[in-house]
Amino acid sequence: MKGSVNRVVLVGTGFVGSSYAFAILNQGVTEELVLIDLNKEKSEGDAMDLNHGLPFAPVPTKIWFGDYRDCRDADLVVLCAGLNQKPGETRLDLVEKNTKIFKDIVDEIMKNDFNGIFIIATNPVDILTYVVWKHSGFPKGRVIGSGTILDTARFRFLLGDYFDVDTRNIHAYIIGEHGDTELPVWSQAVIAGKGISEWSQMKKNFKQSDLEELFINVRDAAYHIIKRKGATYYGIAMGLVRLTKAILENQNSVLTVSSYLDGEYGHKDIFIGVPAIVNRSGIREVVEINLNEEEKKKFDNSVQVLKKTMEPILD
Repeated sequence: MKGSVNRVVLVGTGFVGSSYAFAILNQGVTEELVLIDLNKEKSEGDAMDLNHGLPFAPVPTKIWFGDYRDCRDADLVVLCAGLNQKPGETRLDLVEKNTKIFKDIVDEIMKNDFNGIFIIATNPVDILTYVVWKHSGFPKGRVIGSGTILDTARFRFLLGDYFDVDTRNIHAYIIGEHGDTELPVWSQAVIAGKGISEWSQMKKNFKQSDLEELFINVRDAAYHIIKRKGATYYGIAMGLVRLTKAILENQNSVLTVSSYLDGEYGHKDIFIGVPAIVNRSGIREVVEINLNEEEKKKFDNSVQVLKKTMEPILD
């Protein structure tokens, strides 16, 4: 880590990356923001456009189009590069394509003595987080995937909408793969100290099928958005800014990020979405929440699906 001025390097200024840059400027999170992309003209244009918004920003931020040499003095490198998920394509379909891209990017970053924290947002995020960890040789806590941070936000939003409660007052998690095998932890979902079962009893015309459908809408949200507008980017961008703030401001925040398991939840040698305490050092620790038997089985399945999908790239 370097001195008192925070520097974030963003690699990949597509839909997600440029939305992240816009959100980070609006929230005044860092003093320096560097944009790196193969499409130099696009990124130069983004830097110019963002700089023109500085008179309206909450804090002064130095923004420029740079290169991998700028990683030397960076606190964070945020990876949003790679190919996007296409309609009808799962996140796991992207494995081999984006693995090669990421190895090349990490090589360039490490050549320039980067010594901060990696944040990975590109899909399949759990697998690519593992790739970055392996390829960089970094400690496990300094490589963080966006995991199920967005899925958890979607879950809380829909629960808040259903029970008519401010989504920020809902504590509920989606864990597992950021994808089709993720699961809701209903057994630990709480609103104002009361479990979801209690809230369900208080709600008029409640049906159990409502909650089942609610989770399906969380799990399949990306498919619905991609079908309508081609890509998802605003929600994940704001989630990445939340993660960035937790790190740079040493907040010790609990976020459902893609974290390395070394015995937690009964699994080893995998990155997967679970609650973790995040601060200036990266992931301080993984939080093991109590899962019921059904949730344990679903989580175990999610781990196995990820491990099986990873086999070709590990070979």
